[in-house]
Order: sequence, then C-alpha cells, then structure tokens
Amino acid sequence: MATTSIFVHTFFHSLFFTILLSVSVTSTTTTAMTDTKPLRLVTGLIHQDSILSSYQSLDRNNVERRRTRRAAFITDEIQANMVADDRGQAFLVNFSIGRPPVPQLVGIDTGSDLLWVQCHPCADCFRQSTPIFDPSKSSTYVDLSYDSPICPNSPQKKYNHLNQCIYNASYADGSTSSGNLATEDIVFETSDQGTVTVSSVVFGCGRSNRGRFDGQQSGILGLSAGDQSIVSRLGSRFSYCIGDLFDPHYTHNQLVLGDGVKMEGSSTPFHTFNGFYYVTLEGISVGETRLDINPEVFQRTESGQGGVVMDSGTTATFLAKDGFDPLSNEIQKLVRGHFQQVIYRTIPGWLCYKGRVNEDLRGFPELTFHFAEGADLVLDANSLFVQKNQDVFCLAVLESNLKNIGSVIGIMAQQHYNVAYDLIGKRVYFQRIDCELLED
Repeated sequence: MATTSIFVHTFFHSLFFTILLSVSVTSTTTTAMTDTKPLRLVTGLIHQDSILSSYQSLDRNNVERRRTRRAAFITDEIQANMVADDRGQAFLVNFSIGRPPVPQLVGIDTGSDLLWVQCHPCADCFRQSTPIFDPSKSSTYVDLSYDSPICPNSPQKKYNHLNQCIYNASYADGSTSSGNLATEDIVFETSDQGTVTVSSVVFGCGRSNRGRFDGQQSGILGLSAGDQSIVSRLGSRFSYCIGDLFDPHYTHNQLVLGDGVKMEGSSTPFHTFNGFYYVTLEGISVGETRLDINPEVFQRTESGQGGVVMDSGTTATFLAKDGFDPLSNEIQKLVRGHFQQVIYRTIPGWLCYKGRVNEDLRGFPELTFHFAEGADLVLDANSLFVQKNQDVFCLAVLESNLKNIGSVIGIMAQQHYNVAYDLIGKRVYFQRIDCELLED
C-alpha cells in the first residue's frame, strides 16, 4: 500500500482546502456504469469565503456550515460543485455506497489509488458527518478473498482469519487506515433527480482508522495511476484548474475526470513512485535571474529518496534545502530595504514581511519552475506569496523537511493553470488559462 498524499504540520495546514462533490448528468434515470465510461466528469470548486461556501475562512479554526448548491446542467458532461473547509486534508467527494445507498464524503488523494470508507463493525473509527457504512445491510457488497485475482499481488499481500484480502494505508501525518477489500456499487445523485451508478468498485472497508480524518470525511478516494483508481475506471486522464485559491468570488475552479479531459499547453514527463506523481525539475528563475542550483538537487535517487512531486492537496511549495536556500537568498535581496521582516519562531526560516501582496508587490519578478522538455510553471506574486493576515505576507515556499520526498510543488504554485495528467502517455500538461474558458 503506497503512502498517500502529503500533509505537513505547519501554518499551511490551515491553508489547505477540502472539496465536497455533488453530480448532475443528462439522464434522469438510474444508469449502471460497467464498460461504458463517461466522456467527462467535471467538478466546480467553490471558495469557502464565498456566499456559496460551507465554511467561513481559510485562517479560522472554528468554522460554520453554510449552504451549498448544485451545479448547472451541462450537456454531455457530469458537472459538480465543490466547497472547501480549513482542515487541510484532501478533496472530498459526495456519493453513496451500497444498496440501499449510504451517503459518504471521502477525500480525493492523488497519492493513492484505493477508495476506502469506514465500515461497521469498526474497532477504531473517527467521527464523520455521514452514517458509517454497514456492509451487512447492503445487497451488493462482496468480500474479496485472498486468492481473488483482484486482490493486489504484492509482497505485502495479506489476509485475515476470514480469508479476506486486507489493506493497510498510511499517511505522511501519521494517519492510518486498515481493513478488508471488497466490491460495491457507488451511486452519484444527479441534479435532475436521477442517479449514475458505478458497479462493482473495489474499495477498502476501513475497520481501524486513526488520524486527522475526524470531522466530515468518511474515507479516501485515490486518484493515482494504479489499476484500482477511479481515474482508471473512468478513463486515463484527469485535470484540475485553479483560477485564484483566495478569491471567494471566482466560481470556475474545477476538477475533471475522464478521457474528455483537455490536454493542452506545454508538457513534461512524469513517473510514479509509491503512488506519487514525480516530475523532473531542472531549474528555477526569478525574473531574468536563473538561480545557481545544481539540477541533481531535485533528482530522485535509486533508493527512492528525494525527487519532486506535483501535488494538488498541498497548498505551499516545499523545496529541498539546496534548492530553497538560493531562492530564499534571492527573495531577501529583492525585498531588502522595502519591507520590514516579521519573524515566526515556530517556523524557522519562513520569509514573512509587513505589507499586502495585492498592493505592495505589484510588478514583483515572476518565479519560473523549469521542467524537463521545456515545460514552465510561472508564478506571479499572488502565487508566490500568501497573505497571512491583514498586514503580513509570507513566501509560499518553505524548506522541505518531508521524509523521503525531497520537494513538493503545491497547489498555490499551480494557480491560473489547467494542470492535466495523461496516465497512458505519462505526461503532465501546464496550460495557463482562465478556468472559465474551459467550460466552453
């Protein structure tokens, strides 16, 4: 079982966001999905500070539920809306499982391919907002046995006293989930009162689950390149587009699944390791200045250490020390004499200054990540700095202290891009675009 998405215990955990998903389709009848794959599944991201949001603020610990809405009808697409909270875990998908269907909210994870939810009987379960799934009450639940061809064939392949195929999932923040593998129907409700059913989905029945899940979510939905991923079930492509992570009025952020995903813009190869999407970062520029960084700093070793991961579940960007130090020095040189530095002793080395990004950093040099085969990811001031509070902004890049993984390109660095993954071609595409244009 691959370790799943990155979670870092810093101030940035309050900047992460989670997403709730509801679905609308063209059909008003119940549809069973077996061999047929939808052209596109489109999810719209709703900012937590907007009037459509479920929560108040990225920087508040005590959040209030607000109201959600369903998406507009779009021909030949599955369209959905998403809302965010400040728990910093993952995207959350709203669907139902089993027959009769039981509603669930699960976090979308680009670092794993398994779907799992908490199940009765549960030896150790966290609090969730939806009912815990009881497989004994579902007519479509089927256990996977140890000798099932679907049971993952790996050195870690194990079974329990009931001869059930079992799984163990672990997360970078220490959260874990374990239980048995099974198949079940996943049901999406549509805005026109119909449903779409994905039949016999392999999932994990979580019997022992610990960590920072407590709250709304009931499990995890993996989006990595594995055979059991929902990406593979719906096709071989997915993309996400973030217009402005901190603009509560921007309503066109979206996540798309399926073979209809648009693969446009410059691209760079990726490879997968332990469920993560790794890219080759060759250098960093600030304005016209190419930083003096040895490209080997960003390479993954044969033992699996280091490398650069593209991640949609991490807000900030984390760079290996020998890549972060030159960037930190260049930023300090540019702001020296213009801004008063603010020190946060709980996060050593975090570059923070008095001022406002939108007002004081106009014309600040862009930062460019240079990837293999000519693909660039360009960050303006709003992607490079975060407004920590009304009078202090901070660099949204920190030195990495992540175990095994050297560097992570977070979602703030990917704002104003449609980032698309082709699992067959093993390429990731960067298209700088207003996300609203993708709806045409």
